[in-house]
Amino acid sequence: MTSLKTDFVLDAKGLACPMPIVKTKKAMNGLEAGQVLEVLATDKGSKADLKAWAQSSGHQYLGTIEEDNVLKHYLRKSSNEEKAERKHPNVITNDELENKLISNENIVVVDVRESAEYVFNHIPNTISIPLGELENRLTDLNKEAEIYVVCRTGNRSDFAAQKLTENGFSKVVNVMPGMGEWTGKTNSLNN
Repeated sequence: MTSLKTDFVLDAKGLACPMPIVKTKKAMNGLEAGQVLEVLATDKGSKADLKAWAQSSGHQYLGTIEEDNVLKHYLRKSSNEEKAERKHPNVITNDELENKLISNENIVVVDVRESAEYVFNHIPNTISIPLGELENRLTDLNKEAEIYVVCRTGNRSDFAAQKLTENGFSKVVNVMPGMGEWTGKTNSLNN
């Protein structure tokens, strides 16, 4: 099993409802925006509870993996990224990117979400480079390639597109609105 990079692990095993939620709320308060929390639980109802809680509190429910009767839930603390101002001038819609992928154009798609977000759901054949690692992984990419950058809402990808352009990549395009509304093909972890 791929181990997902998380910022904090909360052990709520053996606790019944509502304790996993109570402990999750407390743990989320201590996280920075954008960080990923892994909640370990044995309560079968915790998946539905955490999913509903994440939606109502504005956090992002990434998914759940069951391993040895333990449910590992992954949640990302909201960062108000939806409201941020975007600055990269070259933008493409999800549909336009999907058409390019269908017509097999020779393009590179870079997903700059956290690795846990990527594992649960991503466009096939994308390169996963979380935004925080981009600076150190510029050499993984060809400066001459046509690069389409995707995240959940178009905000982290906007920063990444700016960073790539500053580093000499000339054909960089931000994908809007990103994976939050992607309806094309995806590879995902069954959750």
